[in-house]
Formats: sequence, structure tokens, C-alpha cells
Amino acid sequence: MIILRYLTAEVFKSQFAVFLVLMSIFMSQTFVRILASAAEGKIPGYLVASIIGLRFPQLAAIILPLSMFLGVMLAYGRLYTDQEMSVLKATGVSEWYVTRVTLVFAVLVAIVGGSITLYLAPMATEFEHQVRENAAAEGVLSTLTAGRFTKAGDGDSVVFVHEIERNQAQMKKVFVAQSGDSGVKSVVYALTGQLKEQDNGEQDLVLSGGQRYFLSENEDPQRLTFSDYQILMEDQAIEKRRRNYIALPTKDLMASNEPEAIAELQWRLAIPLSIPILAMIAVPLSAVNPRQGRFGKIVPGLGIFFVYYILLVLAKSALEDGQIPPRVGMWWIHIIGLATAAMLLLKDRSTGGKIRKYWLTKVKKSGASHV
Repeated sequence: MIILRYLTAEVFKSQFAVFLVLMSIFMSQTFVRILASAAEGKIPGYLVASIIGLRFPQLAAIILPLSMFLGVMLAYGRLYTDQEMSVLKATGVSEWYVTRVTLVFAVLVAIVGGSITLYLAPMATEFEHQVRENAAAEGVLSTLTAGRFTKAGDGDSVVFVHEIERNQAQMKKVFVAQSGDSGVKSVVYALTGQLKEQDNGEQDLVLSGGQRYFLSENEDPQRLTFSDYQILMEDQAIEKRRRNYIALPTKDLMASNEPEAIAELQWRLAIPLSIPILAMIAVPLSAVNPRQGRFGKIVPGLGIFFVYYILLVLAKSALEDGQIPPRVGMWWIHIIGLATAAMLLLKDRSTGGKIRKYWLTKVKKSGASHV
């Protein structure tokens, strides 16, 4: 029991550390992309934190298998490098026992991963869609920030507002620059402005008490003073985005016969299934010579992982296009993974030697009979 707790603790510490590092990297990239979208006015600034938080389950589902794989390799690689594994084997701890301990922990991680991919991640994705749609329903006003230049509409207008009263959709000291193919075609400044939505979904900015500066057909600068001036800011009716299969609940995917739904369902199952398979592959790969160091087999290990992951992605794409039947789907990749794990585990064991000896004997007998 002491050895069980020790091995589990070592794997958990390594796996958790790898998970934190990878999650920090991916979350940073996500933060930069979302922040850039907010800076361009595509999403309101106050939604940045919410969207980043809703992306966490999706990223966690992708990172869990890799963190488990690297966690096992790093943890046991250290034990081999520090000769601790040799001491454990001298006390009667076999590599089969280490594999079983690792497999138990991997199954627990797989249960967590399954909970994320089957339930939490789709819920978070659906909620993100709702948040974005609610922001889109608020239109141009949701993207405007007092004291900042913001692109509006199709990007042809740049708006600067000194003060905004969001409850009444009213603005004070409004500056609008409208551009065309040849550059800025007009500049408007008004004391007040208000957004009004038409029945068809179009949004107009109604300005009051201001001036418009523009060039005439002869390229002469002109100034127009107005009491009311209307600018079209959103020329299309707001429509709800089509829900993709990533956001559908798992029970809805199970009830659907669409190729895209089947592919998404098998993908959600593939993530937790891959965790114990990759853990079994990582156990024999972690057996390194002390001179190699704990990172001695990281590169070939990562190669195996990425081949596994790329095959899953390609199989999902083929399923969506109807190129392979659902009964084949992604299951063959897991079978290959299990065969690879079995081959690596049996490679240097007496059982593996007996199997190879038996197979070679059968091959020789078959060759002799043909002669």
C-alpha cells in the first residue's frame, strides 16, 4: 500500500505540473486572441473574462491526455534515473505492478476527462454561444467604450464617445469618421447621439447638434451644420448563429444519425478512452538508462502521442464527410494503441519472449513445410 501511494503521488505530481504548464500556455494564447477581438470591437470588453473562463473545459479536455502521458514518462523516468525503480524491483515490485497502479490512476483521470468532454465542455460552449448572441443583440452599443476609438458596423466607421449612458443608449460628445475605398470620406462631430434599432434589425446612430466635414465632388472641403443627422451602423438584421455540434448535449448527439453528430460523439468518447491507453504506452517508454536522463525517450514518446492524436483528428474528419462507416469510426485507432501498448509492455518480459519464440517457431515450421 505504501508503494501504491508513492507511485500514484509521483505520477499525480508530474501530471498536475505538466497540466498547469500546458494550460497556462494555451490559456495565454486564448487570452491574446480574445483580447484582440475585444480591441477590434468584435466583442464587448466586459465579456473577455467570461469567454476565457468558458474556454477552460475545452482546453482541459485536450490537455488531459497529453499531461497524463508526459506525467507518467517524467515521473517514472526520474525513478529510473535515480535508481529508485531498481530498488523497487529488488524488493519484488514488478513492472506489471507499476503498470496496474498507473492504469488505476489513469482510469480515474479518464473519468474526469469523460465528465468534461461529455457534459461540462458542451455546456460551456453552449453558454459561450448564448453570451456572444446576447452581446450581438445589443449591437453596436455593446462594443463601444467611453474614451476609446472603436470600429463599428462593417469596419467602415470609427466612433469615439466621451460619455455613454447604456441604459438609455445615449451618448455625449460623439465623433464619427466614415471611410471608403479612397480613404476617409466624412467626419462628424455631435454633442449627443442615440442608437435606435429598426424593426428589421438595422441600427442607426442618430446625432443631434453637430457638424459634418466632407469633400465635395470637386474635392473642396465642406462643412455642414445639422440639428439631426442619421448614420447607418448595422445594415443587417441580427440572426442567431447556427449551433454547431460541439455545443450540442451528448444525449442529442446519441439520438442523431447525422455523420457530424456521430463524429462529435465518438470524439468525446475518444478523449477519455485515450488516457489509459496512452498511460500504458508511457510506462515502458519511461524505462531509461540513468545515463540517458529522465528525458531520454521524451521525443519518441511525443512522436507516438502526436501520431495517435493526428489519427483521431483525421478519423473525425473522415467520419464527418461520410468516408468511413460509423462502426469503424475512431475505434480502430484505439485498437492500434492497445496493440502498441501490449507490444511495448511484453517486449522485455518473459511472457513476451515466450510469445516471440512461439511465433518464430511457427514461422520456421511453416517455411520448412513449404520447402
